[in-house]
Amino acid sequence: MAINKSRVAVVFVVLGVLAVFFGTVLTFVGPIIIDDQIVKNTVIDPKNELSYTMWKDVPVPFFMSVYFFNVLNPKEILNGEKPMVEQRGPYVYRKRLQKENITFHPNNTVSYREYRRYYFEPSMSVGNESDVVTIPNMLVLGAAVMLENLPFALRLMISATFKTFNEGPFLTKTVGELMWGYDSGLVEFLNKYLPGMLPTSGKFGLFTEFNNSNTGLFTIFTGQDDIRKVHRVDSWNGLKELSYWRTPQCNMINGTAGQMWPPFLTKESTLPFYSPDACRSMEFIYQRSGDFKGVPLYRFSSSKNLFANGTEYAPNEGFCPCRQSGLLNVSSCRYNSPTFISQPHFYNADPVLLDYVQGLHPTEEEHGLFIDIHPPTGVPLNVAIRLQLNLYMKRVSGITETGKISEVVMPMIWFEENGYIDGPVLKTFHTNLVVLPAVMEIMQYGFIALGLATVVVAALVHHRVKRARHAVVISTVVGHPSASDKEPVKGSHSGGTQEKSIMGNSEK
Repeated sequence: MAINKSRVAVVFVVLGVLAVFFGTVLTFVGPIIIDDQIVKNTVIDPKNELSYTMWKDVPVPFFMSVYFFNVLNPKEILNGEKPMVEQRGPYVYRKRLQKENITFHPNNTVSYREYRRYYFEPSMSVGNESDVVTIPNMLVLGAAVMLENLPFALRLMISATFKTFNEGPFLTKTVGELMWGYDSGLVEFLNKYLPGMLPTSGKFGLFTEFNNSNTGLFTIFTGQDDIRKVHRVDSWNGLKELSYWRTPQCNMINGTAGQMWPPFLTKESTLPFYSPDACRSMEFIYQRSGDFKGVPLYRFSSSKNLFANGTEYAPNEGFCPCRQSGLLNVSSCRYNSPTFISQPHFYNADPVLLDYVQGLHPTEEEHGLFIDIHPPTGVPLNVAIRLQLNLYMKRVSGITETGKISEVVMPMIWFEENGYIDGPVLKTFHTNLVVLPAVMEIMQYGFIALGLATVVVAALVHHRVKRARHAVVISTVVGHPSASDKEPVKGSHSGGTQEKSIMGNSEK
């Protein structure tokens, strides 16, 4: 049985058109399906096993690296000379985060307390917690500035109290003691007779409040009713706004809790978040695109306006009283202690700050703040939050411990909190959010390409079959004359016979 090539070609044309149609539909429907899955898996819901577990327990490696500014010339500083420091570190601690007391509310919010615990990692550190470092004594030099307006006689009594408890202007302690606390007779005395004056009731250390503590009661939106609100802070410790600062704008609690953001970020998006440790909301802006182990990302970083003073950036006026640009005065939320937060090594700060202290070398690579985030999901892939703690020091008459110290914002420590997606979490993330969408995109354009190729080839085959049939018809017509052409003319026939007869006779 002969195959009707023309009909087969027509069938393939139809199939090709259907393939193009299916591929075209996929180009429109595919992204909608992917976006719908992202929305479903981004909502904070225990039913979303992977994303809920990532939010609840933060299973990725997270570390805090601490760097001390070891004071090299404490005696010379007391004589008014410029401080000289050397960076010592990192001393690295694995940070474990876990949300507890999770409570969902009818208004599509969820409340929780996030507890943090730190574990020293000797293999990742330059030394041990037994290493000895010299830094300014906050109890003495900080208190001196806080109490400088008291009557002179009281300042003399305070200086005598420092001497009684052997508290000098500089501390030489081990890393472990400076981090997590050391016994101090002065701290015991103050807690007994002036309770509430200090942030701690036991040992005194720079991170005593951090370990085995929580960051407060956060209430955030689940995104159940509006995915654009997911992770956004509704309240912190029951507050809709803060009271630390001088303007409503600076007291606003903006953005998320700093771990995840709403999906579908663009280059025009910003990353606002509230930091209880910095006592304020902060905002990162888009810097560049890139990828992290095969996963596409946007890098968001801090701008120069983050800690700019009110003179350089008017909206920051509410964070004053200010000093040089690049310093955030956190005394209002740190028991009035004259402490300032900045970026490490005074990066992005007024260059004059570098002139007051010798041994600082700021660079963007080592001291800049950034968050690498997957734009479609709002999930951070790689994070580095770097902050520096500084103490404002000066000579205070009557408090002899201050000697002839020149007025200076003295760096004490800086720390980096960094984390990145890795291992099984990264593999699952890469498969679901990179590989599968790529396969779908290949399929949709593959269907279109295959369909177009099928239509073109089938159309060519159909055209050739038609031409072949037409050629056969013409050939048939030319090769078989009509009846009138076949019938001989009678005159011609008889003449031919007569001619043949005469020729025959002549031969004879």
